[in-house]
Amino acid sequence: MKYYILAGEASGDLHGANLMKALLKEDPKAEIRFWGGDLMQEVGGTLVKHYKERAFMGFIEVLMNLRKILGMISFCKKDIAQFNPDVLVLIDNSGFNLRIAKWAKQEGIRTNYYISPQVWASRAGRVKDIKRDVDEMFVILPFEKEFYKKYNYEVNFVGHPLIDGIAGRKQVDEETFRKEHDLGKKDIIALLPGSRKQEIAKMLSVMLSLVDDFSDYQFVVGGAPSQTKEFYQTFIGNKNVKLISNKTYDLLSISHAALVGSGTATLETALFKVPQVVCYKGSNISYQIAKRIITLEYISLVNLIMDREVVKELIQNDFTKENLKNELERILEAEQREQLFLSYFDLEQKLGGKGASEKTAKLIVNGLHKK
Repeated sequence: MKYYILAGEASGDLHGANLMKALLKEDPKAEIRFWGGDLMQEVGGTLVKHYKERAFMGFIEVLMNLRKILGMISFCKKDIAQFNPDVLVLIDNSGFNLRIAKWAKQEGIRTNYYISPQVWASRAGRVKDIKRDVDEMFVILPFEKEFYKKYNYEVNFVGHPLIDGIAGRKQVDEETFRKEHDLGKKDIIALLPGSRKQEIAKMLSVMLSLVDDFSDYQFVVGGAPSQTKEFYQTFIGNKNVKLISNKTYDLLSISHAALVGSGTATLETALFKVPQVVCYKGSNISYQIAKRIITLEYISLVNLIMDREVVKELIQNDFTKENLKNELERILEAEQREQLFLSYFDLEQKLGGKGASEKTAKLIVNGLHKK
């Protein structure tokens, strides 16, 4: 069978790579063409475009690059049509992928969607289009199945792929890791400001402003694979801070606490049982627009899944050095840490256990055989 997979951003690349491995087990003769990243490329198949070429964040950034984005959409449609896949698999990245899904459905191409667009967060009216354009939806958050059910759209809850990614990783030897990166013996506070330049620029300086106040700890910036060492160094300067790129899981596995940009990293940090403070700051215009569209009480996946405040969120104007310092002090206290650990264990149970990639691959392949 022929599979065309569309993934964007580092998280989409990770989930796409695991899905591709599972698809190749189900269908060893699978021919896969994809948009993604380095991890998907390592699995095999043909990489068409890297996600780094279309990493635009926020409403303003998208508007500024609209011509480029529209050109990519047009190119993507032509490439899919030429490949003529048995199924188009869309992973997250709704702004791009829902446009492709609409076109593909009209062209008679089978459409599967893995990791639902966040229609439960804003613009729920998009469910109508999703029902029309997506043949099968595979969701990874437990509340999403009930959300779609309200709109008479049956979807498949497959569990969260991060559980597999974390469980299947090679265990790091802490002593070796510390020596390799010259980390010394202090407890580590991980700084994870995101993967895009805009969010890193907005948040990393504030995170780094705490270094002198917590001199008993070693601060380590978890660098994203999409950014250069030189870019991070402009913020780090001469501070006693280490930069470790593209090893977020290894870093989290030995961290004592973390300051984390909103997004998938909040869930990853929780699954590693690391106490965290969630941070978010965007451009003022983008934030004001988002605030009027998004209807959620929380922004972190941890709090959304648990439907209560498990981790503190410092958003936009609340994201200040003073507030961040207070919250970091709080999660370093023994009592607060114990409460967080218990909540994290409950969170993992809600996520449905291992096997998300395998379950999704089976459903995709079975759907093709039924067709």
